[in-house]
Amino acid sequence: MIESLEQIWRDRALPHIVVVGDIILDEYLYGAVGRISPEAPVPVLQSSRNHAVLGGAANVANNLAALGCQVTLVGILGEDAPGERLRALLKSAGVGADGILVDADRPTTHKLRIVAQRQQMLRIDRELCQPIDAAQVEIALNLIRPHLLNADVVVLSDYAKGFVTGPLTQAVIALASGRNLPVLVDPKGTDYTRYRNVAALTPNLHELEVAAGSSVNTPEGLEKAARIVLDQTQAKALLVTCGADGMKVFAPACSPIHIPAQAREVFDVTGAGDTVIAVFALGIARGLEFVAAARVANAAAGLVVGKMGTATISRVELWDAVAGAEASPEGKIVDLSALVDRVTAARRAGKRIVFTNGCFDLLHAGHVAYLQQARREGDVLVVGLNSDASVKKLKGPERPLVPERERAQVLAALEAVTYITVFADETPANIIEHLRPDVLVKGADYAPDQVVGRQTVESYGGRLVLVPLVKGQSTSGLIAAIAAKFGARSH
Repeated sequence: MIESLEQIWRDRALPHIVVVGDIILDEYLYGAVGRISPEAPVPVLQSSRNHAVLGGAANVANNLAALGCQVTLVGILGEDAPGERLRALLKSAGVGADGILVDADRPTTHKLRIVAQRQQMLRIDRELCQPIDAAQVEIALNLIRPHLLNADVVVLSDYAKGFVTGPLTQAVIALASGRNLPVLVDPKGTDYTRYRNVAALTPNLHELEVAAGSSVNTPEGLEKAARIVLDQTQAKALLVTCGADGMKVFAPACSPIHIPAQAREVFDVTGAGDTVIAVFALGIARGLEFVAAARVANAAAGLVVGKMGTATISRVELWDAVAGAEASPEGKIVDLSALVDRVTAARRAGKRIVFTNGCFDLLHAGHVAYLQQARREGDVLVVGLNSDASVKKLKGPERPLVPERERAQVLAALEAVTYITVFADETPANIIEHLRPDVLVKGADYAPDQVVGRQTVESYGGRLVLVPLVKGQSTSGLIAAIAAKFGARSH
């Protein structure tokens, strides 16, 4: 998955995604319950604060904006206070809202959740789910058309509130098809034929069961239902979110692919589907295959369900989730070319890059303390490891005692170390030139003007940090102690 993030963030400018759907204001009223009302057998909430966030299609757009995408949102609002509040939230989130219709006769869809001690007690909905009329469909299409000229993907976020009608859906699919743009749908309802010819759909288990009219309680039943929907829609792929079981990807003439959920404590699933289709759309816009995009979306879902209420995730959080899922020691050891790609993607995800280097022959407590301190200087710690030939030039023909591959494996087992790359040169100057780390770390036994790469790093605003060494800890001292203690016995 790291490679997928590299592809997503290979350029500074992320894609333009048009989100069409039902816009919702999700509002939360928080408080504490300490007694039962004397008027009726109901709890009394002592209200403490109120919080409103973007919901429905607006949450999809907000997730994309939080990940750095250019987003245009198309939907409908009422001429009311919730509608004004939504506009302010969209502006604050950086979501383009010039595609929004206003209907004075229609209330803005509004969900008010009453929460006490982090437990949702009640939800109050205000909405009119009547489909928009033909004139409003035409207005919406006129708003959508100019945005498709520079769009990369179209997302239909259908919450069955009346905006994503059959005529609008088919017209959007036709417009997108004319520009060879993939359309992705988070669907609702029983009639999926109106989504015919989309690129992919992302139903949950219940939505799939309702649409297919077939039980999904067994693996065979799930696959049968998925094949029914694929046949109905002629979609290229179906991404089914399965809660604690993760996701399954179905495609015509292909075996299903299961993506296990990333183990996390589930706190609130509100809006998780919005995050899934947002990250899935970002991956598709960047040219990822359906399964690769689904894997990244799965990592994002694992993050958002651990948050309270409707929420978004950041690039940094997504990077950490993906990196954590692939943090095997072997995966940390990379060549310079792959390292540059990973560091570039990490930097665009908002990470601060730290670099250090050394022989790390016979790893000891001093090395561990040094690397832990180096990691505290940033988010990603890259270790340049001298090759065996390089060590011999620096330390003499009897070194290293431990071959480079084994030294790299031991370093990779340390939590503080993110990546290791082996270099054959006498100095890491070439690596530093390619990586352009934000922080260069070396031991305090060096003077600043003795540190290779210092001038390079400082030339673009980076900094040098000299880390104090642990007294009495050195590889040379360890070798001497071993020789003194066991040398005579070896003869």
